[in-house]
Amino acid sequence: MTNYMIELNEGLELIKSMIEDAIIERGEAGKRSVINSSRTINVLHEVVKADLIRNGVRPDLLRPELGSSKPEIRLAGFLKYKFQDVCVFPNETFQPLPEIIDFNGLHSGKKDKYGELFSEHILTINLRSQLSSLSKNKDTMFERTYAEPLNLHRRLPKMVLGEVYLLSARELNSSAVKNSQVSYKAISTSSKNALQEYIFGFAALNGRFNQGDDFFKYERVALLIVDFSVSPLRIYNSVDELKADEFLNEDSQCSLKNLTYENFIADLLKAYDRRFGTGILS
Repeated sequence: MTNYMIELNEGLELIKSMIEDAIIERGEAGKRSVINSSRTINVLHEVVKADLIRNGVRPDLLRPELGSSKPEIRLAGFLKYKFQDVCVFPNETFQPLPEIIDFNGLHSGKKDKYGELFSEHILTINLRSQLSSLSKNKDTMFERTYAEPLNLHRRLPKMVLGEVYLLSARELNSSAVKNSQVSYKAISTSSKNALQEYIFGFAALNGRFNQGDDFFKYERVALLIVDFSVSPLRIYNSVDELKADEFLNEDSQCSLKNLTYENFIADLLKAYDRRFGTGILS
């Protein structure tokens, strides 16, 4: 187990090495292959699972278990089933109670192997990344990010959901990458605007405190903004830091308060304990 208890900085440095090594070996095809595969994001899965354990979660309640990428848990929401990246099952206090789905979603009439009560007590964290272009597929990404908690919370309103989104603050230089060279673009007005939109967008989806409304929000979002162009890499924990390095304009009004990875796991577990009581995940 200890071999997989990876820290955040260690995991991000590993992701940096994966991408840069792939570029040197195979250029654009290598970069595209490693980013589009699950290899890089699976590193973050292990970081999250290790941090859950450090915060008191019982290792045997993790799905997938520490050090494994399978099996991912498939949960039934209001409209559809969806595989979840990292789940923590409740302890022996709760047992799955299979039931037939009877609402008008895509899978009405099919069996939910866990049942509504057990599913609602599963702590769920999903992870995504954007490691090439800040603007690429941004609108589609936000639509999906908005829809996933809505799908689950509409059926399971007490469910505690987390989201980790890894964002490369500086874009890779595609011309250099084609020649198998690792190079990053200079900061531009468009990249500053895109980064600001990410921060505002995730802030709007963050911090669901009332189980009766805001189904589209996550109980806690962690926006991981990282500069991979420097060694050691830098994780940004405030807008002031981003402004100091010219990733944002000085007059930007966005904020990373309660939006960084710091205390992300602790905040999720506190939200879970408030909603269900203590000791269920330990």
